[in-house]
Amino acid sequence: MNKTEIYILSGFLGSGKTTLLKQLLQEEKKQGRKVAVMMNELGKVSIDSDVVDEDVPLKELLDGCICCTISDKLEAQLQELLMVDKPEAIYIETTGAAHPIEVLDSILSPLFADRMLVKGILSVVDGPRWLSRKLLSPQIQQLLIEQVRHADLIILNKADDLTEEEQARLTMEVQGLNSQAFSILTSYSKIAVKQVRGMTSGKKSPASSSHVFSDLSLSTFVYQFQKPVNQTEFEEFLRGLPDTVYRIKGYLKLHSSQYPLLFQYSYGMPLYMQENMNLPLNMVFIGENLDWGEMEKRLKTLEGIH
Repeated sequence: MNKTEIYILSGFLGSGKTTLLKQLLQEEKKQGRKVAVMMNELGKVSIDSDVVDEDVPLKELLDGCICCTISDKLEAQLQELLMVDKPEAIYIETTGAAHPIEVLDSILSPLFADRMLVKGILSVVDGPRWLSRKLLSPQIQQLLIEQVRHADLIILNKADDLTEEEQARLTMEVQGLNSQAFSILTSYSKIAVKQVRGMTSGKKSPASSSHVFSDLSLSTFVYQFQKPVNQTEFEEFLRGLPDTVYRIKGYLKLHSSQYPLLFQYSYGMPLYMQENMNLPLNMVFIGENLDWGEMEKRLKTLEGIH
């Protein structure tokens, strides 16, 4: 089964994400690739949807951020794109206020995570705003830093508004925060689509799919359970997890349950919710600096698979 490539466009308000999206779509069209777009706006009205041609499937998620208030709506629309439109790639333009880990968490639904190949997070940095970020609130400053830290490809935009000295400072500061990502100085978000599509994914193991964004520390892993597991042993496995496992969500069957349970885990807290139908036993993990091969071995041991 061919997986749909997922590209996440991140970056603060006004940094140039929509300009970038428009150019990428034009390039993809020239190459004859079938792509779709998901656009998330905090307001009730989409301002930017006119950049997407009518022949490109578009889902708009309005009046909330995909990371929190409308993540269930996101899941339904993403599933529809994957099942009905079957694009080769989906570009997801997030709101300027979105945190990259939260976005990943919303996108990787256990119901269809195995149909997607998350190619990476592309962050657009507004050069002048970055250099004067100390004037912004501490929360916004932190968000800008997170959007850089978790990116695989960084566009240092509005370089034409900066002196050579400022361009050098911008590049040095951003690379100091994230030396693994490729960063490129641009004006009007001009970048070749092949650089975006060249974001590399990690090695796949046969029983599951894992994805490591380039050499970046943030990565995801999808495990598919074959059998029910013992709850005590599963919770022992959870206690042994490092602090850098940020999120787990998915479905698992316990020896004691008739149907799979929806399982969620964040910041060390597990939560089980009863489901009343059989669902695919996929579990999605998101974390940093993790050995997914070792994790897979431990999960197989839980199932009694050697």
